Amino acid sequence: MVKFGASLPTCCEGLLYPIPFADVSGIIKIAKAAEELGFDSVWGNDHVTVQKYVRERWGKAPNYYEPLTVLSVVGSVTKKIRIATGIIVLPLREPVILAKQVATLDQYSAGRFILGVGLGAYREEFEAVFPTMRGANRGAILDEKLKALRLLFEKPVATFSGKFVNFKNVELFPKPLQKPMPIYIGGNSSNDVRRAAELCNGWFPAVLSPEEIRTSIARMKDIGDKAGRKVSEIDIAPQLVISIGKTHEEAEKAFKRSGLYTHLLSLKDSTLKNQIANLEARSIIGTPDETIRRMEEYIDAGVTHFGSLIFGGDTVDAVLDSMKSFAKEIMPSFR
Repeated sequence: MVKFGASLPTCCEGLLYPIPFADVSGIIKIAKAAEELGFDSVWGNDHVTVQKYVRERWGKAPNYYEPLTVLSVVGSVTKKIRIATGIIVLPLREPVILAKQVATLDQYSAGRFILGVGLGAYREEFEAVFPTMRGANRGAILDEKLKALRLLFEKPVATFSGKFVNFKNVELFPKPLQKPMPIYIGGNSSNDVRRAAELCNGWFPAVLSPEEIRTSIARMKDIGDKAGRKVSEIDIAPQLVISIGKTHEEAEKAFKRSGLYTHLLSLKDSTLKNQIANLEARSIIGTPDETIRRMEEYIDAGVTHFGSLIFGGDTVDAVLDSMKSFAKEIMPSFR
């Protein structure tokens, strides 16, 4: 059965939503509502510093809440919904400490945590945190840290020697409750498809069409076959924008005037490089009947989990209304 996830606005002000948008209580309200409405997962995103275009557009700083901390609170006020990072910017994180945080969170949430990691959409964030590493190959850093996390989660004593990551004889206990600890890779690139096939339990791309997902899954299968891994065991969990209206025109207008649309345009040189044309074809926009048919197309393409669906709205209450409508009008068709 296909699963449904909702986005938590941990680091979304100025990007997907206005400034201000959601305080701590608002984020918790969305998470609790997601569980009550029957969503399977909630996903918090990760930013460390303000992006140039956000600063220029708004002239004031957004609230960016650290996602692991937020999810620890979400785990304490929910009982069964999966809690996930969508995504942690892995090149910014020291892997030994991150592994300790993840293992602890998985233990305290009774095995409900999903670790979503990725490169990060904005190189400027990486260079703000690590100015002496300007121009560094973040993909190579990501690859090393992914491998290091696997060792830390699975080996009694872990040692890693690489160009960017080095540690020796680390005994990380307790291990995550889940075995294996689910790691999802975010990103649309061919390298992210490779990482999903070789190292990860899930793939978390952003704003791809059904056909683009189908093509990537076929490539993933080829890589997985060579690595001795079954793609059928990899959760295909794209992040998509949802805009539902009484008419298609109403839904499309709401999408184009939202902060979501502006944010997607800002990704033309990173996450959505060479994919910025026709964003509507890479989103779910339309009437309830059109939405159901569109989601069926994604499922036919291989989607198993609509991870971190992004619901539009300028307030927390507006987002909650969209989530309620989706749960009432869309989800029953897939249950």
